Amino acid sequence: MRAILPRRPGHPETLTAPGTPLSYRRLTPAAGRTTRDRRRGSEPNRSLAVPAARVTDPNHPAVSAASAVPAASGASGGPSGDPVVRPAVIELRQYTLRPGRRDELVELFDREFVETQEAAGMVVLGQFRDRDDPDRFVWLRGFTDMTARHRALTDFYGGPVWAEHGPRANATMLDSDNVLLLRPLADPSGFAVRPSERPPAGAPAPGTCVSATVWSFPAGRDEGVTLIRDGLLPVLRALGPSPLAALTTSTAPNTFPRLPVRTGENVAVVVTSYPDDEARRRHLAEVLAHPVVRDEILPGIEKHRTAAPWTLRLAPTGRSLTV
Repeated sequence: MRAILPRRPGHPETLTAPGTPLSYRRLTPAAGRTTRDRRRGSEPNRSLAVPAARVTDPNHPAVSAASAVPAASGASGGPSGDPVVRPAVIELRQYTLRPGRRDELVELFDREFVETQEAAGMVVLGQFRDRDDPDRFVWLRGFTDMTARHRALTDFYGGPVWAEHGPRANATMLDSDNVLLLRPLADPSGFAVRPSERPPAGAPAPGTCVSATVWSFPAGRDEGVTLIRDGLLPVLRALGPSPLAALTTSTAPNTFPRLPVRTGENVAVVVTSYPDDEARRRHLAEVLAHPVVRDEILPGIEKHRTAAPWTLRLAPTGRSLTV
């Protein structure tokens, strides 16, 4: 395994005790609602949905690839009858790239590594440019369970697509081992996506700002994660907009050691989407000003955390399901 490069602190505007700003909220999707549905609900004048022809066309590659992705239990169909996928295992992957190579990787990834991974049995949840680091690429993928993860990764990385295009992708990277293995923090708090809604290759980026705020706590201790689940998330849900997902560390052993994940971690991650960065800033200020957050929740979290929380400010690519 390559040595992991030092972790870059996230954006300084994040959720911490008084005197510092913050950023996030909670996902409680209604049955059958997806990331893009929730974005439509919070922004009635700006639909981010893929046009209907793009979703329902049986010849579109996303539709055939989506059929290979097993839906998690409780998934339900949307208006077009395709299943909502709610992965129980999620990877948050941060890649440090060689200077100036990010657009090359994004173009290659969006063209060659989306439908092909989903055909192997996983779901590509989101691909992003880090707004604070021009040489960082961040993405999320999900699996039904750890057994499915092993099978899907074995098939994809042992298959012809990675054999053909993997060397070019690896050539853009300095480090690809910064990976958090996660699960939903609570039953309704994971990602809910419909892969057939994915825009085609070459689609323009949506221009939204996705934030992922990460808190770290001592391994084996659940007080901090519980405060976020039972204290912070209800406030975030009440203030709106709802987070796209609230996640925590999966303690399951890595079933595919060829791809390392960070060990000894105990984190909570909240992923939220905004129309733009100014909306994120306004929401951050609103949450920090909330008396329960300011006077009770954040001081409680501060007592248990092992490091200051950090936030990734992310720009979705044109093919990202998470926007």
